[in-house]
Amino acid sequence: MALLTISGEPASRWEEAAHAAARLLKFELITESRLDEWMQQEFGETAVPDRAWRPAVVSILARMAVSHHLVIALAGSEALFSSLPILFRAGVVAPAARRIGNLMLDQRLERPAARTFLEDLDRAAKSRRRARFGRPKPPPDAFDLLLNAEHLDPAQMAEVLRSALAARGLCGDSQTLLSSAAEAQIEFQTRFVLARHGITPAGRASITHAAFGHPSEEMFANLLDFYRIRWEYEPRSFPLQWDKDGNVMEGFTPDFYLPEFDLYVELTTMKQALVTRKNRKIKLLRAIYPHVNIQVFYQKDFQDLVFKYGWKAS
Repeated sequence: MALLTISGEPASRWEEAAHAAARLLKFELITESRLDEWMQQEFGETAVPDRAWRPAVVSILARMAVSHHLVIALAGSEALFSSLPILFRAGVVAPAARRIGNLMLDQRLERPAARTFLEDLDRAAKSRRRARFGRPKPPPDAFDLLLNAEHLDPAQMAEVLRSALAARGLCGDSQTLLSSAAEAQIEFQTRFVLARHGITPAGRASITHAAFGHPSEEMFANLLDFYRIRWEYEPRSFPLQWDKDGNVMEGFTPDFYLPEFDLYVELTTMKQALVTRKNRKIKLLRAIYPHVNIQVFYQKDFQDLVFKYGWKAS
């Protein structure tokens, strides 16, 4: 299986279902935050208009699908590709009461405010879909499978998807990638459309993998992806002590940097003796570099996140 698209109604938990499916199937997860990064790599500062968004995205994803099995978690992703033997399109729906309840929990809103917020989200989703795909809602035949999130949590939806893909022969040992010939045809078609808008892809976008030092770091990166927050893994080391000749004797490398917030994040889930040593370094960093913003997540903080999202290390 090369392409599993997952989308759904706002606040229906479809993004979490996509994360769970990617972990279960061991597919590469494509989120809005990753796509935004690739779009910038591919087109630079060129603003891609809504009417050219679909071919621009397809041009990137087709190239990725030649070497990676993908779970594409994007609003409207079911409309990206024409019918392909390796394509499976899943949608997630939920009653309004369930979606309002999700917003009350996630955003800490009272029911009237959550209802208004959901109405705003629905209007924005319809407007975006109309601009990108020419219609405010997907047609009934846009999906191979619709999942009702009223009585299914994300993990259960992922299990249903795995069974459905297996029934189609699209996962396990029989899974196949997008052929180079099919990718070349898609690239030609999409670049032809982009050329009409004066857009020429540079072809620089590619999947890169961070070699995380601890499972908790990968789980935290998944959380950032879920909330569409750009992140960099261990991008910089800060010298903390020098010898008399100016050589660095001790340094500290925070786990993550969030460019949009100019914030470094350090995860501390280890035993207390090591936490004390790390805290000393963080205190020293703040003294030497007072302009650097850093937030520390301790073991209990991280356990709370794991409990909330039901994650396990992959």
